[in-house]
Amino acid sequence: MTDVAAGVRAHLRAHFARAGTPMEPDVATVTFVGVPPIDVLRFGPDQRGVIHYVSVGGSRVSEGTPTEVVVSLRPASTGPGLAHSVAVLAAAPAVEGLMPDLDALVDLGQPAWKTAPFTAFLLGDSEIEPVAGVQFLQAIPVTANEAAWVRLKGADAMRQAWQEDGVDVLDPTRRASAPG
Repeated sequence: MTDVAAGVRAHLRAHFARAGTPMEPDVATVTFVGVPPIDVLRFGPDQRGVIHYVSVGGSRVSEGTPTEVVVSLRPASTGPGLAHSVAVLAAAPAVEGLMPDLDALVDLGQPAWKTAPFTAFLLGDSEIEPVAGVQFLQAIPVTANEAAWVRLKGADAMRQAWQEDGVDVLDPTRRASAPG
């Protein structure tokens, strides 16, 4: 493990301890051909009842600003596959040539986890402060229809539609927004 990865892990442990999640995270390691392993740390639930999946290792493959990905969801059975999807997002610069950035839409082309209606993620600001030059991007799962809306109207319009429709984007069983 590199010093940066160790620093990111320590930063994440401190961040989530302050958020009411003092225990060590569960860890899943995902590998891709030609890419260093990506760990996905699972913190929570926190005091708000939210579980956070955070990549560590994506910053090693990022071009430009080193980034890690955060997916936050209320507890529910997501089934297998979510950790893999988080790792795919983190490895996207090396595997897909895709640059994760604010307001980027990353389409997986398959469910984000086994039973998910979500096939893409919309990236945005995370509440986790950067550390050692590493930026954290919040990834919100979106349906195929919501992804089409983002492509047509933009990320801000999708966020506005969620707000107007009262959609809880932390609910892994949520309904899709139906923007007009």
